[in-house]
Amino acid sequence: MNNETILVTGATGKTGKRVAQQLQDQGMSVRPASRTAAPTPFDWNDRTTWAQALQGISAMYLVAPSLGSDQAAADIAALAREAATAGVRRAVLVSFPDTGAWGYDSVLAAERSLAEAGLESSVLRLRWFHQNFHEDFLRDPVLSGDVRLPAGDGKEGFVDADDIAAVAVAALTEDGHDGQVYELSGPRLMSFADTVAEIARATGRDIRYTPLTADEYAAEQRAVGVPEEWVQQLTAQYDAIASGALATLTDDVWKVLGRPPRDFAEYARNAAAEQAWGA
Repeated sequence: MNNETILVTGATGKTGKRVAQQLQDQGMSVRPASRTAAPTPFDWNDRTTWAQALQGISAMYLVAPSLGSDQAAADIAALAREAATAGVRRAVLVSFPDTGAWGYDSVLAAERSLAEAGLESSVLRLRWFHQNFHEDFLRDPVLSGDVRLPAGDGKEGFVDADDIAAVAVAALTEDGHDGQVYELSGPRLMSFADTVAEIARATGRDIRYTPLTADEYAAEQRAVGVPEEWVQQLTAQYDAIASGALATLTDDVWKVLGRPPRDFAEYARNAAAEQAWGA
């Protein structure tokens, strides 16, 4: 698919910016798009922005907010149909694994809609990103020295965003991925106590993990002004880890890339060396 343009939605996000950069590093033509900050405007809630974003595109990387809602499934299906009509051939959708939460039928409907529109399609079901600890909402808790979360001692297959991007680039640019659903995890199961311990080792700082109840966590988040919708979403995500629903690993990163996924300890050392949490 050389010399063809690939649309990257969510291009300012943790995976989107990496997908765009890795495609550019391979000499691919990339159209970064987002609701506000990217050169190409693209808003899932404003379908008038879609046609321009799709013009001249051969493939697209899709990051949809509120995946799991009926509206998100309808929007993805509508975009897939419009993209197929515009001549787009291939799509990669960011998704997440089934944890038994309400609304997963809508996730599956969104995943299926790409192929139903006639697109070559791949789905990436993702775990928690390593980079959440320095690029997102877990950075401040790490800097405070006390990571207080309602995840108990549950374990998760934390995965590196660079590995996610590399799998996405392969699926966007190579044959052989049509119809594949890749469950992307890191190489080992880790609790939040494990991840915090790795960061403490890498930084030489005293950082601890304090398990909270869901109610304690929600109260602390509300007290610092976190919006209620975000409180509820995060609490549900931590509950999926605490319950053991995500305590599984896959070899899909190896299957696609021919190498093991990056371990959290390596991530923590590299991030610390780059002063992600300060000197």
